[in-house]
Amino acid sequence: MEIRPARREDLAAILALYADLETDGQVLDLPAAESIFARMQQYPNYTVYVAVAEGQIVGSFELLIMDNLAHVGAPSGIVEDVVVHPAWRGQGIGKQMMAFALQQCRQAGCYKLALSSNRKREAAHRFYEALGFQKHGYSFVACLERSTADEP
Repeated sequence: MEIRPARREDLAAILALYADLETDGQVLDLPAAESIFARMQQYPNYTVYVAVAEGQIVGSFELLIMDNLAHVGAPSGIVEDVVVHPAWRGQGIGKQMMAFALQQCRQAGCYKLALSSNRKREAAHRFYEALGFQKHGYSFVACLERSTADEP
């Protein structure tokens, strides 16, 4: 298996992975995803990664490594949108993706790698805990309504 930065031509496969993960199956359309992906590529140290096995995209995640003024200037990492194709779950793909993210953060000198997971996704919680992630503090979210002006 190979983990590499995503390319524009990978977006349809990534969206298909997200469609399986979302309960309603709704995801961005491809033109909107292409626009957002182009913006994301302008951010320093923000990368969408894909896991490729047997010539197909079987997993994806996003990793942001952020600079900090606190923590004596040590950066921190945030992982988002971790997903593995249903047919490939239980085969170590997610574990390898998280090991890759941790290694990227170590190489960047990060003091932590953080992620969030919906409270209902108990299997995901067990997965992250088995990899050494710990529940830490509280997560607070302010849900903002998107207006049509926010659309890409």
